[in-house]
Amino acid sequence: MPGVGVKIYSVFFKLLLRHKLQSLAAAAGGEADAAAFGVSCRPDEATAPSNPAFSAADGVASKDLHIDPNSSLSVRIFLPTPPPHPHQLHPRRASEPPPVVGAPYRGYLPHAVSSQRAAASARRRLPIIVQFHGGGFVSGSSSSAANDAFCRRVAKLCDAIVVAVGYRLAPESRYPAAFDDGVRVLRWIAKQANLAMMSRVGAGVDTFGASTVEPWIAAHGDPARCVLLGVSCGANIANFVTRKAVEDGKLFEPVKVVAQVLMYPFFIGTVPTHSEIRLANSYFYDKSTCILAWRLFLSEKEFSLDHPAANPLAPDREGPPLKCMPPTLTVIAEHDWMRDRAIAYSEELRKVNVDAPVLDYKDTVHEFATLDLFLKTPQAQACAEDIAIWMKKYISLRGHEFSY
Repeated sequence: MPGVGVKIYSVFFKLLLRHKLQSLAAAAGGEADAAAFGVSCRPDEATAPSNPAFSAADGVASKDLHIDPNSSLSVRIFLPTPPPHPHQLHPRRASEPPPVVGAPYRGYLPHAVSSQRAAASARRRLPIIVQFHGGGFVSGSSSSAANDAFCRRVAKLCDAIVVAVGYRLAPESRYPAAFDDGVRVLRWIAKQANLAMMSRVGAGVDTFGASTVEPWIAAHGDPARCVLLGVSCGANIANFVTRKAVEDGKLFEPVKVVAQVLMYPFFIGTVPTHSEIRLANSYFYDKSTCILAWRLFLSEKEFSLDHPAANPLAPDREGPPLKCMPPTLTVIAEHDWMRDRAIAYSEELRKVNVDAPVLDYKDTVHEFATLDLFLKTPQAQACAEDIAIWMKKYISLRGHEFSY
């Protein structure tokens, strides 16, 4: 069982969360999508600044990009461990300045290196993990202190570029805004990969000459090894985007989603499961508060706990058959009322021969590996390491699958 300190913190957390949701509901006034631009971060939430220089603490650099001029959609990119400097690939001439250590890293374009160096660069290409934060669709951000720390940990353990998505929040932007933002980010990554290919022949712009290549992804990202990782409600978004990538793969070329990770997904349904009854008043996120979050996310007209965004196994579910889904790792917590539905989804995937293991952590609560209170606990560290071990089966280059 969680300790006394966790129980006390949970009580105050739930009170503040419910008050926040009620305030947002009152401010929304029942009008959906009052502001098309939306918001992707709440002013009262702590954020961590990006750092384009490789951190001395974890060797990870980060930067923020606003990728859609018509909305608040943004991303924070995390790049682990600097790749070998071009000076390290060939003997440095006396006239060449030494590489600057600790300076902001801007990456380099593929066409800016020789063919021999380009071959070495290809060997250093990193898989791309697209991460969706939690927060019940109404709070959290890609730049929150907790999400920043978690993404840095994942980037380092998986040796991968992490693209944390700052999707639009409800109730300012209701369904399907957050889901559409997830699809838009995956298409943006595909566009960056295509621009990088164009840059090899001296072009760094799109058809209208308006878009320059994003250097970190262009120089080091491997779009053919892409994993979607969602936390809580972010898992619902990740699962939706994965289905879209499976259903309309040509729209995302050359991006290939090779796996997805669903961390304590925010699934719910009309008919309660055993855990929804037994743990309805569980720690931090009780069921009644989460239903209030769903009411803020879904419009009054389409509100249903069996909505496809809420219940992936709803009878009227659309999209590709489950057998077409990529390998799916599900993480659940012992004291989380949403656990049974996550297990059921994983079981349905296994029935159609999809690699869909479940990692069940004892004495843990919802968001035990991503909430700021728990980030330094052994369970949080072990969870990130377990995810990295499983993920490397699908993102490691052939011959190095078990190099970890």
